[in-house]
Amino acid sequence: MSPLPGTRLIAARFDSALYEAQTGTAPLAGIPLPPRLRGAIAKRRAEYVAGRLCAQRALWLLDGRSACPSMNEDRSPRWPMDCVGSLTHSDGWAAALVAHRQAYQGLGLDAERLLGSEEARRLARRVLTPREAARLEQCEPSHVALMVGATFSLKESLFKALYPLVGRMFHFQAAELVAWHGLGAVRLRLLEDLGSGWAAGREMSGMVCLSGGMLLSVVALPATDTA
Repeated sequence: MSPLPGTRLIAARFDSALYEAQTGTAPLAGIPLPPRLRGAIAKRRAEYVAGRLCAQRALWLLDGRSACPSMNEDRSPRWPMDCVGSLTHSDGWAAALVAHRQAYQGLGLDAERLLGSEEARRLARRVLTPREAARLEQCEPSHVALMVGATFSLKESLFKALYPLVGRMFHFQAAELVAWHGLGAVRLRLLEDLGSGWAAGREMSGMVCLSGGMLLSVVALPATDTA
């Protein structure tokens, strides 16, 4: 995946078993847990800490600041006021992508494990729009899992990028891939009016790639994008 100008991406592996013995309110690896996570299972605590450690490092690389996003009431990351960012974690892998708000309105980052064919077919019924489903039927059988997984991941990234801007939940049917040509750059189109200027028909750019055995996607919304 080509790096986005003005962003910093940090990724790391982690082992949730290392957090099994940690209890109470003491910070984990220097990262304080929000109250709602102090009694969570080790896997959930490890994901939180790993993502925040990646974010902390990415913010330092961005402009030398010492900062770490906490958690909002809706469980989304609380970034510094002049920054935007996104966190992801999957199967012992965590990453953070950050940028200055003057460069990007929003960022979405998502990592997913690779799907099997049957699993992909089941997920397709929940994730794909009618046009995407019709496209899937024309896809080579060996490419089905990749297409469904990439579509799922890109819509997850889109949600992460747009949710802070529109302030409302929306689902997989609210957007679709304009076309599918495999890994690389893609376009997504909104099918619903989400408010705050994000109307049905508006298109956004995304990217999807394979990295370290994971399917990784990014949706970036430049600050100057008024399309």
